[in-house]
Amino acid sequence: MKREQALDGLRAAGMAQPFDVLVIGGGIAGAGVALEAARAGARVALVEARDFASGTSSRSSKLVHGGLRYLAQGQFGLTRQSLRERNALLRDAAGLVAPLRFLLPVREGDKNGRALLGLGLLAYDVLARSRSRVWLGLEALLQRSPWLGRSGLRGGWSYLDAQTDDARLVLRALAEARSHGALTLNHLAVESLSRGEQGQVSGALLRDAISGERLAVAARCVINATGAWADGLRQQQGLSPRLRPLRGSHLLLPAWALPVSEAVAFAHPDDGRPVFALPWLGATLVGTTDLDHRESLDREPGISRAEFDYLLRALQHQFPSLDLGEQQVLSTWSGVRPVLASGQDLAPSEETREHFIAEEAGLITVTGGKLTTFRASALQALRLASRRVPALAMLTALDGPSTAPVFAAATLATRRRLLQDRRLGAALAQRWLDLYGEQALALQALVDERGAAELQPLGPPAPSRPVWGELRHACRSEAVEHLDDLLLRRSRLGLLMPEGAAELLPRLRLLCAEELHWSDSRWALEAQRYQDCIRRCYGVPPEDRT
Repeated sequence: MKREQALDGLRAAGMAQPFDVLVIGGGIAGAGVALEAARAGARVALVEARDFASGTSSRSSKLVHGGLRYLAQGQFGLTRQSLRERNALLRDAAGLVAPLRFLLPVREGDKNGRALLGLGLLAYDVLARSRSRVWLGLEALLQRSPWLGRSGLRGGWSYLDAQTDDARLVLRALAEARSHGALTLNHLAVESLSRGEQGQVSGALLRDAISGERLAVAARCVINATGAWADGLRQQQGLSPRLRPLRGSHLLLPAWALPVSEAVAFAHPDDGRPVFALPWLGATLVGTTDLDHRESLDREPGISRAEFDYLLRALQHQFPSLDLGEQQVLSTWSGVRPVLASGQDLAPSEETREHFIAEEAGLITVTGGKLTTFRASALQALRLASRRVPALAMLTALDGPSTAPVFAAATLATRRRLLQDRRLGAALAQRWLDLYGEQALALQALVDERGAAELQPLGPPAPSRPVWGELRHACRSEAVEHLDDLLLRRSRLGLLMPEGAAELLPRLRLLCAEELHWSDSRWALEAQRYQDCIRRCYGVPPEDRT
């Protein structure tokens, strides 16, 4: 559905009956709520002030996991729920969510030695209801990760978790929600909440960031799924803040600079915090930090020089022979986690990652959780909403986890049609099925229309690489309004290629003129805006950035 059609849907709703559910926030939490509500038969609209997944949901560590360190903090319920949801995503979003094996090197004198880590992994396996832990002796470990420093190395544990492309996970959930009739609009901000009887929230006044138009939308239930920004809407209700925004920053290096075929997790030499290096989309992702984010949430976050040096120092200590330095860093990013504040004097890493779900003056807020548990938190929020939305009544009978598939699988006919298309090859056909599901047929139709040039691969070599046609498809069908929407979230090429994929800009100029009807002046503005964004928030920070 095109943007103007979706806006027409909102306008028409304003003159007819209210929506059942208005979701505010287009990250993974909001996308999950919209999907489950629409699948249950509710009339749903979702609005996002910026771009879909532009907050924390495109800036995470890309892990779909139970959280081994949460288990160490005694959060057994959260770990059990996360492992259950991880397994469901591995089953129902195979390819988009992929298994990832972790290595935990053990060195002489480590605080967490072989026995203690083994005990934790035993509990992890019990909660996951499957065994994945394996002890590797020194030589076996070095065969798996030959670049590890040998000093004091005794061997290591191996266990299984999973990873994803977080932004594409959000986009897939939104696409599924639309297939069930939901309206989803980005760059549409809430100016104020509306109140009905007894002061209960009954809708919102929205402002279109593209045209400046204001729209009043009524809804039986309004759900605040704005992540780290959730307290902003809550404070409109006169409620006290509940969140402690914490920043997590990351580095991305070329695979040739830091070659890892599995994730390697280890303690930082300075403070013992866990750090990891893992393969992601043909590059190597390194993370993460965990510190209070004291800047305005209205300003796009970027890595500080102290965080950058902290992560680089961890790599240099763990992989001393690789001579890693800032000149090898492709990109960086920072995300602000919506962590529930305990009110205690805890270090950032000690705060719980449990989600916060509450109804306050008619506004339901869902925030504070993990990428992995988005469906579980969505269902819990919608059970609260069911008191006002009859279409959601069926969810109240669902006391435990959902047994429905997270995403609908592509039909057998669609799978056969793509996998038998010799132009695509098996790897690309499977990539499209994994990322787009039934909508993969639209990309095949695009190749029929435009020819083999749409199959040109982009980005670093990887088992599954994006192709040019995916960018064209995004421009046509995935609500691209700005260049960063296209290069940082519809694709991840702005992270994976040097200088934010600057080498693609001349050809992208033609694509955006064809598909988005951008004039030369519009392109100049977009290119400058994008390059400024890359420099401020995704590049190597200058020495003086605090």
